[in-house]
Amino acid sequence: MSEVVRRAPEGVDVALLLEGTFPYVAGGVSSWVNQIIRAFPDLRFGVVFIGSRHGDYGDMRYALPDNVVHLETHYLHDDLGTVATAHERKRGLKGDAGAFAQMAALHDAFRRGADPDVLSLFGEACRDIAPGGRIDLEAFLRSEASWEVVTDRYRTYCSDPSFVDYFWTVRIMHQPLWQLARIAHTLVPARVYHSVSTGYAGFLGALLAQSTGRPLVLSEHGIYTKERKIDLYQNEWIRDNRNVFQKDASELSYFRQLWIRFFEWLGRLTYAAADPIVALYETNRLRQVADGADAARTRNIPNGVNIGRLAPLRAQRPADAPPVLCLIGRVVPIKDIKTFVRAMRRVVNRMPEAQGWIAGPADEDPAYAEECRNLVDSLGLTDNVRFLGMQKIDELMPKIGLVVLSSISEALPLVLLEGFAAGVPAVATDVGSCRQLMYGLGAEDEALGAAGRVVGIADPQSLADAALELLNDGAAWQAAQQAGIARVERYYADTLMFDRYREVYAGAFEHDTRRAGGCPFGHGAR
Repeated sequence: MSEVVRRAPEGVDVALLLEGTFPYVAGGVSSWVNQIIRAFPDLRFGVVFIGSRHGDYGDMRYALPDNVVHLETHYLHDDLGTVATAHERKRGLKGDAGAFAQMAALHDAFRRGADPDVLSLFGEACRDIAPGGRIDLEAFLRSEASWEVVTDRYRTYCSDPSFVDYFWTVRIMHQPLWQLARIAHTLVPARVYHSVSTGYAGFLGALLAQSTGRPLVLSEHGIYTKERKIDLYQNEWIRDNRNVFQKDASELSYFRQLWIRFFEWLGRLTYAAADPIVALYETNRLRQVADGADAARTRNIPNGVNIGRLAPLRAQRPADAPPVLCLIGRVVPIKDIKTFVRAMRRVVNRMPEAQGWIAGPADEDPAYAEECRNLVDSLGLTDNVRFLGMQKIDELMPKIGLVVLSSISEALPLVLLEGFAAGVPAVATDVGSCRQLMYGLGAEDEALGAAGRVVGIADPQSLADAALELLNDGAAWQAAQQAGIARVERYYADTLMFDRYREVYAGAFEHDTRRAGGCPFGHGAR
């Protein structure tokens, strides 16, 4: 299912390729996108939103800035049901055997790892799956040539005994690529494409860069392939049909491995097409290089927050730290809300007046949100733990003593920076850049002191004890507050981030102008 909400047929300066984020999903990445768009009012932005199913999303969570002149939405899995009802091969639909053989060669190159043939084969595949190419979706789903490739690869590689599950996994995995090829074919012209992840959005960016020759900028907040691996390890819908004698407890199921390889190679293809490749901090940049990015095209640009807006909140705070621990984030498994709730049981045992607030949307995973509420009830915390839903940061920060982050995966969390700017220390799990934000990076930064505490993942006792240490020691809390303020003002102001992205866009526009012999639209900075 696709829809054009705003149309700019004359083209845009920057087309943002966004998977599951702005403007329909609240959260750190969406807030960052909103920041970037508003920071460059002289540029015309187009937004391409890619989601799973239309029913998974509600209304827009963000008002579109005036300089978003184009918005289109695409849902990659809405049509899977129609595919499932039309599974028989049409008689007489032969398919292009040579094109399918080339597609199989691309998959073999993926299996070989860093194969020099991948990019040339990918370029041919882009042309083959584009509208009017040698392999349309009908041929992939129903031709004899496609059937031959699928059955041959099942016999050669699949270690799971179920051909039916293999057949449908291959179909469900690959069908969205044809939809992305169609999106790339019909998308309004853009001077620069900017994807905020690898995955499907990154693959769309690679298709566009391949077909138009225009620059692709990639900004990864988390590492998409790493986050998808976490999801795939946890998901129960992936089948394993091996019996007890066929299974090796040390190995992942074949279909789980297949999905992981699929997203790894979407990442590699995105890295191959993008320049620059931006990470939020050094550890993630090194992970990008390890996953196939050219180190020469990588760089770090940390997130930044609006110091001028948040600094006045410090004057609204009481003299002593309020006994309020606040987790600001979506109620989803990756935020590990349950560890926060369990930590609150220990905090309340020692500080009965303490409150635990969970401020964020709970509609993304209703089943998980219900489990979290049930956990609050079972631990006897209904008077101490509250689910607040979405809250305005400006109203929330003056009322809380600590920002708490219990996630099992993060990048560079904006919520910690916002807390520091408002004068609120934090306790966070040792994920992403949290240790860097809390204790500093390098001698000059480290000399500012600790802005809070870092604890292990899924360790409610340590989380509780670190929070109690700060809340019960006024001097330690004040020192953490001052360290956080100093660090965010020196290294994480949004003005620094905007200056760096202005350079990124200027470089991309310059590349496009050289390629095209001048700006085709007449908009934006030079």
